Amino acid sequence: MIKLKYFSVIILIFGLLNVDCTNKSDATNKNKLTALNEVPVQVVKVQKKDFDLTKNFSGTLEGEEQANIVAKIQERIMSINVKVGDKVKPGQLILSLDKSGASSQYFQAKAAFENAKQNLDRMNALYAVGAIAKQMLDGAQTTYDISKANFEAAKSMVELTSPIAGVITFVDGSIGDLSVPGKIIATVASINNMKISFSVNENDIPNIVAGKPAEVYSDQRPEIIRKGKISQISKSANVQSRTFEVKANFPNTADKWFKPGMFCRINIQMNSAKGSLIIPTKAFVFQDNQKGVFIEENNKASFRIVKTGLSNDESTEILSGLKEGETVITLGMNNLKEGSVVKIME
Repeated sequence: MIKLKYFSVIILIFGLLNVDCTNKSDATNKNKLTALNEVPVQVVKVQKKDFDLTKNFSGTLEGEEQANIVAKIQERIMSINVKVGDKVKPGQLILSLDKSGASSQYFQAKAAFENAKQNLDRMNALYAVGAIAKQMLDGAQTTYDISKANFEAAKSMVELTSPIAGVITFVDGSIGDLSVPGKIIATVASINNMKISFSVNENDIPNIVAGKPAEVYSDQRPEIIRKGKISQISKSANVQSRTFEVKANFPNTADKWFKPGMFCRINIQMNSAKGSLIIPTKAFVFQDNQKGVFIEENNKASFRIVKTGLSNDESTEILSGLKEGETVITLGMNNLKEGSVVKIME
């Protein structure tokens, strides 16, 4: 009877030992499985700090004042009186079209004007001696004014002049060519001061302010840097590109090195953000076509959609979606999904 009791006790001890070993084995396997599923990541804390940002854009130059000379009728080019680089004055003749062409009314308008002028001179002489009434003189004057306006309009169609003082920066045409209505034949620009026109996306446009300083340079000669200011900001976006047109003015060099039509770059000091939430730009990922970041909380990853402000290659301002002190994953986030177990690596 005593031997049976001892035997039962021994079996019970072995059973307890076996259960304990099994539990330890299950725990070990579970820990190993968890370790295998862990994604190694690196993280940073969301911080508040001032963010000063300079951004670079590219654009095309034009003169501060610029005028394109275009034909309004289709006629042969009879003369070109300028070449690129010539200085011109307002009203100076740039080129002439065929005055006797089918589209031109020049000679008819000229004849009518000259006839009206002669008639007005006669009426003035007759009125001076009391031979005609004032009403007849007024009629002659009206006819003269109308014919003069018609002649000047016909003349402007075949004698293309410069509306501004400047330099000829572009000529496209040769004597004998047929002009195309609306096509630019020549360009006159005032290039003592220049203007650069460039496009800005909707995220950056709120941080660009008229009057802000800017630096303009060309990749051809990057050592030549001209300081200017933002002069014009479009109030609406281009419907195709969804970008806003911005212009900046700057003084040309003494030798007028910058020319209209050149492709140049511009550095702009953006409207700085004070005390903003800042995270590394590299932290951003796309999930279901939405831009956001993964945050770490209790060793698990959670995707967070955020709204951004100022940004460059290194840092991005957070307008909403994150709080100061939260932990953002900056490395390994491309291997994550909602709820992934993570292991923070130094």
